[in-house]
Amino acid sequence: MNRRNSVRALLAGTYMVASKPLQAAQPGLRIGLTPVILADQVAFLSRWGRYLQATVGCPIDFVARESYQLILDMLFSEQIDAAWICGYPFVRYESSLALLAVPTYAGQPTYQAYLIRPRKPGAVVRGWADLRGKVLAYSDPLSNSGWLVAQAELTKAGVKVTELKRTFFAHGHRNVAEAVAAQLADAGSIDGYVWDTMRQQGMNAVSQTEVVWRSEYFGFPPLVSKRGNRHPYREALLQALLGMAQDTAGVELLSALNLSGFTSGGAHIYESIRKQARSVAASGVSV
Repeated sequence: MNRRNSVRALLAGTYMVASKPLQAAQPGLRIGLTPVILADQVAFLSRWGRYLQATVGCPIDFVARESYQLILDMLFSEQIDAAWICGYPFVRYESSLALLAVPTYAGQPTYQAYLIRPRKPGAVVRGWADLRGKVLAYSDPLSNSGWLVAQAELTKAGVKVTELKRTFFAHGHRNVAEAVAAQLADAGSIDGYVWDTMRQQGMNAVSQTEVVWRSEYFGFPPLVSKRGNRHPYREALLQALLGMAQDTAGVELLSALNLSGFTSGGAHIYESIRKQARSVAASGVSV
């Protein structure tokens, strides 16, 4: 019993559990994110939090929620100071957001969206045009690769969403892969970086699915803050992220995320997402 209490106390000190109420006066930096693909998410975030705290010089708390909308609501209400979101909500709410840093994957601040299907004999989905009468899994209503791309590509293929048998949100790219692997969906619209990283980590859902289509390259999901936020440690956080690729501990953390590093980036990285969003009437991004 004492050992259990000690473990709980340790986790409480290094990771903000989703159900814990937030304190408005809490010092340090609070960073919001949706569930990542790591099997040991709490352990990893504890290590990353300690690393950033030592580098930035203030307490770091990670706040996990299941959707981008919940994270954005917390960011706009200043319950958190920064958030790791997706390129689509960045361009949709660009007037209210400031770019903090952009992760780099395989050396570039970009990634692709994939269409995946179950790996099984006789699978008939070879592309977007084959989804009539089929079930399609999305990730999140504010996900570029997990929703927006699908809307644009279905339109290009001449397929109306109403012609699909059913669509559903799995609330996370890893969940999309698992839903397709379990054949709860005939196909899934997924972040290619996530699928590739799951493959690298030997996750079963990837061995049971396969990629049938890859998109153009898009700006990688960025870390942002609310525009006008003047947190005293904002610049220190940016420098800590930029410096991760230059020291051993930082490289080990990046390796766990299958990332190369971070760059300060620029809004121009998200132009392909802007263009795509303007082609989707329900995206909320005006022409």
